[in-house]
Amino acid sequence: MLDRTISIAPMMGWTDRHARYFLRLISKHTLLYTEMVTTGAILHGQRDKLLRYHGAEHPLAIQLGGSDPVELAECSVIAQDEGFDEINLNVGCPSDRVQSGRFGACLMAEPELVAECVSAMNQQVSIPVTVKCRIGIDDMESYDAFENFITTIAQTGCDTFIVHARKAWLKGLSPKQNRDIPPLKYDFVYRLKQAQPQLNIVINGGIKTRQEIDRHLQHVDGVMLGREAYHNPFMLSGFDKLYYSDERPEHSREQVLEALSDYIDTQLDEGARLHDITRHIHGLYHGRAGARAWRRKLSTEVNKDDADSGLIRFGGGGE
Repeated sequence: MLDRTISIAPMMGWTDRHARYFLRLISKHTLLYTEMVTTGAILHGQRDKLLRYHGAEHPLAIQLGGSDPVELAECSVIAQDEGFDEINLNVGCPSDRVQSGRFGACLMAEPELVAECVSAMNQQVSIPVTVKCRIGIDDMESYDAFENFITTIAQTGCDTFIVHARKAWLKGLSPKQNRDIPPLKYDFVYRLKQAQPQLNIVINGGIKTRQEIDRHLQHVDGVMLGREAYHNPFMLSGFDKLYYSDERPEHSREQVLEALSDYIDTQLDEGARLHDITRHIHGLYHGRAGARAWRRKLSTEVNKDDADSGLIRFGGGGE
């Protein structure tokens, strides 16, 4: 069974395979998620490219976007065959593009359809199928409506829900505004866990510090971090010992860079662009002396003709 104590949210444009490999160098146990991949892209697009990952990324979950039970079931089988450890259904993204495709947060208005999708997925795979959602959308204000949504899905056998503790306004707010403007209601998520203790409940939204993580873990089963973990990735250092009882020595920032430089060498040989990898590591020295110089170095030197893994190999002004 996957340990969901700490996980990193699926973030479009951010949690690609290079970012995940980098984060895995800092924490061996934190559960990682892919960016959302639509069923149409898997069934009709560049499947090998979309589903590619490094074996070191495990434990690794894939997030699917879609609303057709047959297509979701087919993609779930593909994901399982590709070796993913979990399949997560996106019922939380509020973007217009997602709504036009009839998936994401708009599906919270159709709990029976979501239940049909999850049931179809579960029938075809043996790995966990989970749901990531909001606490509501638009005029869906009440706790009872939120719990009814969860209960409807749980009746299919789904026992894990990752809940962004804000509702989403599908009209009038941009995706960025939907991450900040609707108020956080952590109490809705706590109350859900109290009402349905048999479910695994993971809380998400606005969580930035270890102290906040520890407070949430007094009420729920897991915490999902988002942009804070991307902008300040070394906050994950120490998580393996603290949350997973792994006593092995953890990598320093410089050891992370040394390991990443070997990965870069391999990826460049396979045709990857250096910038596609280094863009994810700008926050490694977040809060440290020299952090700004480190970011400037990465930004200005990465596109030079002779740029290679040496750009990062010997550190970045962290001292």
